[in-house]
This record gives sequence, C-alpha cells and structure tokens, in this order.
Amino acid sequence: MNMDIPFKILIVEDEPIAANQLLTLIKRIRPKTECIGICDTIKSAVQWINNNPAPDLAFFDIQLGDGLSFEVFKQAKFNTPVIFTRAFNQYTLQAFKVNSIDYLLKPIDNSELEKAIIKFETNHLHKASFTNEQLQVLIQSVDKPTYKKRFLVKVGTHLKTIHTADILYFFSFEKGTYFKCNNNHTYTIDYTLDYIEQLIDPSSFFRINRKYIVALSAINDVSVYSNSRLKLKTQLADNNDFLVAREKVKDFKQWLEGE
Repeated sequence: MNMDIPFKILIVEDEPIAANQLLTLIKRIRPKTECIGICDTIKSAVQWINNNPAPDLAFFDIQLGDGLSFEVFKQAKFNTPVIFTRAFNQYTLQAFKVNSIDYLLKPIDNSELEKAIIKFETNHLHKASFTNEQLQVLIQSVDKPTYKKRFLVKVGTHLKTIHTADILYFFSFEKGTYFKCNNNHTYTIDYTLDYIEQLIDPSSFFRINRKYIVALSAINDVSVYSNSRLKLKTQLADNNDFLVAREKVKDFKQWLEGE
C-alpha cells in the first residue's frame, strides 16, 4: 500500500504543548498530514464535529479538563477512526484495540505512533463507527484510576519513602517544589505542581492556587477573604499564603462537598 497518501486529522487535547508535540511527531512520520482542527474540551470538540467535514483520523486524549472524551461520542455522531492517548496507564488497554482504535501512552513513543498510523492506513477504507453498544463497552471498561501512594525523597545520602496520605500540602518556592508532612518535615521533590496534580487523588487534594496543592485532611478552617477569595487555616502552615484563587472558589466549594 502507498503510505504517502495525505490524510486529514483532528486532535482533541487539552494541553497545547502536548497537542503541538503530537502533531510534530505525526508530521515526522507522515509529512503530508494536514491537521484541520485542535480542540481542548468536550464542548469544543462536539461543536467542531457538528460544524466541520469529518477528518480521516482523530487523536483523542482520554482525560480532558471537562471530563472523559468518551462524552464526545455520546453528544455527536462521529464516524472517524480514533487513536486514544493517555498520560497514565489507568485504563484497560485491550478495550481500545477494536474498530481500528489504538491506545498510546504518553510520552508517546515514535515507533508506537507509527504502528498506530500504519494500522489506520491499512484499514482506512473501512472506517469504523461507534455504535451505542461499542461505546458502552468502552465506558464500562474504564478502570478506577490509580493514584500515587508514595513519593521517594532524598534525605542526605539516604532515600526515604513518604506515604501520600501523610502529606499536608505541596508547594512551589522560587524554582523548587516541596511538600510538608504531618510530622512537620519538609521535603524537596523533582516534580512540578502541574505534574503532581496528575499523580494524586483529586478527591483528597486540591490545587488552590498556582503555588499550593492542599490535602483535605490538612484543612482546619475555611473563611471568606477579600476579592471573593477564601482563606484556609491549615495544619503546620503559614496561613497567610493559603488563599483559594477567586477563579477556583466555586470548584473548591464543590470539592469540599465531595462533588
């Protein structure tokens, strides 16, 4: 088969850097590929699908900012083969090996991406569509996410494991990232706060602003503060810095209620 046939793709990815990196990788493998759309939410993807000609192939990040991308297929008719991407192996892989669908873990491996594209090209004359039954299989196959239970830190010349349940809050200071434990010890960690957000259970931790991620178990009191913000009293912390950003207040309140 001639693999030089140009094809059009849609990318559904909520991280602009990740979307650009994926497109760069695709174009290295198939330079004639044309990206006709990039969407970053379920809502924008549904709107795009309803208002544009169908692409030949789509790449969907499973976890978007407003939910699982499976919702797109429930809200819009989409008869295009899809390659799913995901930052962590939290979902059953084999469930996606159907109907010309593939599943790639981030960071995306060049050879795995090429295999997925070849799979699409081999079967592109038989485009797969999602039936209600197939969509239910996909949704039901989603495993409960697994979150990081321990972090490895360096203490002098020694390595030590810290249980996530013992962490009161993560924070950034200058160019470093740290966390404080319920034993009042502070440790440095080689992750950014953005990355830590993906590793930890969102029902137990909340990113209150760009500097802090706070554990629910660490919060002693919540009070109204200026400019529609909230102020937290937190165990073993400098409470003056524990302010919930105004744009996060609504989500924070829902988080406190367990929604």
